[in-house]
Amino acid sequence: QLQASGGGSVQTGGSLRLSCTTPERTVAAYVMAWFRQDPGKERQFVAGITWSGGFTNYADSVKGRFTISRDMNTVYLQMNMLKPEDTAAYYCAGGRGSISKNPRSYFSWGQGTQVTVSS
Repeated sequence: QLQASGGGSVQTGGSLRLSCTTPERTVAAYVMAWFRQDPGKERQFVAGITWSGGFTNYADSVKGRFTISRDMNTVYLQMNMLKPEDTAAYYCAGGRGSISKNPRSYFSWGQGTQVTVSS
């Protein structure tokens, strides 16, 4: 069971750090990713990371502003230079194999954590 936290409300240009933890030791075999979703819209890929090689991948809209990292059983999403269009519920996800931008590739999900960026 993944546990996401760290959401909140900030102004444009602000920063937030999301965390995703799991008590399961098998997380080391997972590919981990962050997705975000607005009400009534499909879940969108934000960033992903492999545990073994440390490879990362980002959506074009967040490149240069967001950084995904991992430490033991926790995955982080450092979000800088936030914009109003970053407002969404953010979800962490675990899967296997390579980093995928398709949410159907992931089988373990955390609860959403809300990020709100005001102008």
